[in-house]
Amino acid sequence: MGQEHIYKQFDADLEAVRSRVLQMGGLVEEQIAFAVEALSTGNIQLAEQVIANDHRVNALEVGIDEDCILIIARRQPTASDLRIVMMIVKTITDLERIGDEAAKIARMTKRVHESNRIATPRFTEIKYMSGQVLEMLRKALDAFARLDPSAAAQIARQDMEVDEEFRLVLRHLITYMMEDPRNISMFLEILFAAKAVERMGDHAKNMAEYVVYMVKGKDVRHTSVEEIEREASK
Repeated sequence: MGQEHIYKQFDADLEAVRSRVLQMGGLVEEQIAFAVEALSTGNIQLAEQVIANDHRVNALEVGIDEDCILIIARRQPTASDLRIVMMIVKTITDLERIGDEAAKIARMTKRVHESNRIATPRFTEIKYMSGQVLEMLRKALDAFARLDPSAAAQIARQDMEVDEEFRLVLRHLITYMMEDPRNISMFLEILFAAKAVERMGDHAKNMAEYVVYMVKGKDVRHTSVEEIEREASK
């Protein structure tokens, strides 16, 4: 009975931590949406809200990390249980970094729209990229919630599409800079925003790969999409 009680308490502790990860994920989704909306519309107040809320993302990471340390110290999980706890720590690290990228876009928004430029750029490509990344993140969080690795390969393929979209934006911006060197600084700001979105996609892909490791015990980082598909379907 004592051992059964320990197992039940471990499951309860783990479930509480997983709920907080999903809470953090929801906040990060909101940060992405608000940051890109602020960039597209020039809404400085919304950009400042994203910057201010970054501390909430950071606080959740610190709190969840501490919870995981306590679980390891008190419950001494082994094998697959320990694997899950360690992958939770990695997942919140990637979520925190996505939040950092959103705050970076918000700060860049203020520079672009408070600089009194005669013309402000269009951000159609960045909005499209961010939509792809938000979909990736939602799928990764759903896979985490259900411990379902089946979406990992699809998310990896979407990340390849985001990377290709970034390369397209880069080519366009180089062309614009060559045609109008007076606006190079503005085009560089757009490039930094696009790179931030591309990095968000990388972190969402990482999260999906962690789910494969949680469930299958196979590390699929730095492998092909086909390898991820094989492991996820086993």
